Amino acid sequence: MPTPPPQINSTKFKTYLKMALSKLKFLQDKKTALVKQQRRQMADLLGQGKETSAKIRVENIIRDDIYIELLEYLELYCELLLARITMLVDPARTTVDKSLSESVASLVYSAPHTELKELVQIRDVLVHKYGFEYGRLVLDNYETLVPRKIWSRCVVDPPSEELVDLYLSEIARTYQVPYSGLKVEVTADDDNDDYQSDGGEGGGSKVLNPPLSTEGSGPEASTKSTKVISQAKKEQNEVDNLRARFAALKGP
Repeated sequence: MPTPPPQINSTKFKTYLKMALSKLKFLQDKKTALVKQQRRQMADLLGQGKETSAKIRVENIIRDDIYIELLEYLELYCELLLARITMLVDPARTTVDKSLSESVASLVYSAPHTELKELVQIRDVLVHKYGFEYGRLVLDNYETLVPRKIWSRCVVDPPSEELVDLYLSEIARTYQVPYSGLKVEVTADDDNDDYQSDGGEGGGSKVLNPPLSTEGSGPEASTKSTKVISQAKKEQNEVDNLRARFAALKGP
């Protein structure tokens, strides 16, 4: 006689999801307030010329920011599961529905990387529903089942020097304090202004660009150019997103 498929207690699972949503929102607010306070502290350090100390301590802000983003994603996933709970509790559905695949896999994978026991309870229910083998695949083959935006935010590696410099630059701009990392950008802007004043309309002799080489002007060069432009846009979007986050988090 075949073993009946695992059952999910609809009432209990719905309670887990609602409690998780409440805790996720509370933790986001708590972490956001802490980040505001930490950013003001970093601005004070920069104002005192203690850049070395600021570069070390700003890593905590970066980690908290990444953690907040992870919590935001998990909140959306919990809301989706709550909205489609009838699909989850249906005993006839023994495999993960395609429309829920990302949400289920992300919650199973990231639950141990949070401080919320409610998410661990949700993970246990999902693994019970879809099997321990599914849970193992999510944890072992996460690049296939879990989106990059989730597993990359569960990594605890130290941030890159570029990201540290970008954060401190934005803090310096927001709170109008000095930071040596801004000098490069200012110098570049000044050089650009000088170039425009020399070569702009009515601005003296115009600097002519050298003739373009005919080498590499075919489809291959066009593809490389497109990739460079795409990468530049991606980096600019990351900067814009960071600045938008600072604007949203800026305290009084």
